[in-house]
Amino acid sequence: MSALTSTLQRVYGLWWIVLPPIVGSAVMAMIIGALVVAPREIIEGDVQRLLYIHFPSILAAYGAFGVVFVASLVVLWKRDLRWDAVARGAATVGVLFTGLTLATGALWGKPIWGVYWTWDARLTSTLVLFLIYAAYLLARSMADELDEQAARFAAVFAVLGALDIPLVMFSVTWWRTLHPQPIIMRGLERPAMPAEMLAVLLIAFLGIGALALWLGVLRTEAEWLAKRTATLRAKIDRHQGA
Repeated sequence: MSALTSTLQRVYGLWWIVLPPIVGSAVMAMIIGALVVAPREIIEGDVQRLLYIHFPSILAAYGAFGVVFVASLVVLWKRDLRWDAVARGAATVGVLFTGLTLATGALWGKPIWGVYWTWDARLTSTLVLFLIYAAYLLARSMADELDEQAARFAAVFAVLGALDIPLVMFSVTWWRTLHPQPIIMRGLERPAMPAEMLAVLLIAFLGIGALALWLGVLRTEAEWLAKRTATLRAKIDRHQGA
């Protein structure tokens, strides 16, 4: 067991050495690709380059909220607050990238639709998703890190909040919206985008995904440290009280 623990510790230490340069390289490649390599879109012009941040950001948010969903189920099942830390860390990343999606969408929508915001089904459901998990983080932060009941209530809220994700994903199919239909992978034989755009978009997926993973790990580690600190503080208080 000690050998396994030692191996896991070495792998974890290597993670912190390898991941930062991977994130930096991928994000830099994404920026260069979006600004230099990808061709100018004929109809929308340069504002279309926001796609390389907009689309990968919402996918990163979906992934983060998926982690929140699984971690919250484990909290409800195992009553293990370490998974509460995972859920909170992932929710922070999900809210961040959902906000980035809304911001880039507004900047993209202004020259195309003439307004920054419209109560379109896709936009509204995405805003609701942002507010749900922002409320989750706010409610959880108002309780003690070691409050199991608060963690379980927050976990229930997070699990129910995940029901909005399919609503966001299929809103353009279920309702008539201003938001365009999904066209990127509509057909494999006749791609909806030039090869250069698809290549840059793939790099953007890797860059945003790596960044989201790194931020999630950092935030989860911070949550674990906060829980350990709270546990030690509670033990000291009990010892002094005795």
